[in-house]
Amino acid sequence: MHTGDHKPALLSRFLAGESDTLAAGAALAPHLVPGMVIYLTGDLGAGKTTFVRGLLRGLGYPGKVRSPTFTLVELYKFSKLYLYHFDFYRFDDPRELGDAGLHEYFNAESVCLVEWPEKAAGSLPAADLRIALRFEGDGRRMEMEGRTEAGRRCIAELGH
Repeated sequence: MHTGDHKPALLSRFLAGESDTLAAGAALAPHLVPGMVIYLTGDLGAGKTTFVRGLLRGLGYPGKVRSPTFTLVELYKFSKLYLYHFDFYRFDDPRELGDAGLHEYFNAESVCLVEWPEKAAGSLPAADLRIALRFEGDGRRMEMEGRTEAGRRCIAELGH
């Protein structure tokens, strides 16, 4: 998925509350393709896991969605893809990714959502899509950046 050196595509939206964050995640769901790597950045409580919950609901997942802060990764199996949700908040050294044997999850058959990617900087594959959530007034500002052809395609499809 990580081809092309084109200028990134950008999409910015204000999310007034949790329901908007869930809806933004659900809106992205039909545009995912196997092999994608998506970075989720933002302060604690900015809505990263809520966004993932919405995305999973958009894919039809009915179960509980947990933050993988202590387990490092949660797997969600769908008929056409494996979705891995990572949380590297507790990482102290980027090499922990390899030590934990997590590199194998980043492959052409899976979609990997990564919270706190900066904690594993230099050890992760490049992101197709970067989603930044930050506090803005009483809500959140979501900024999506498509960094590859697959990521730019997501932005284009969401922008219509």
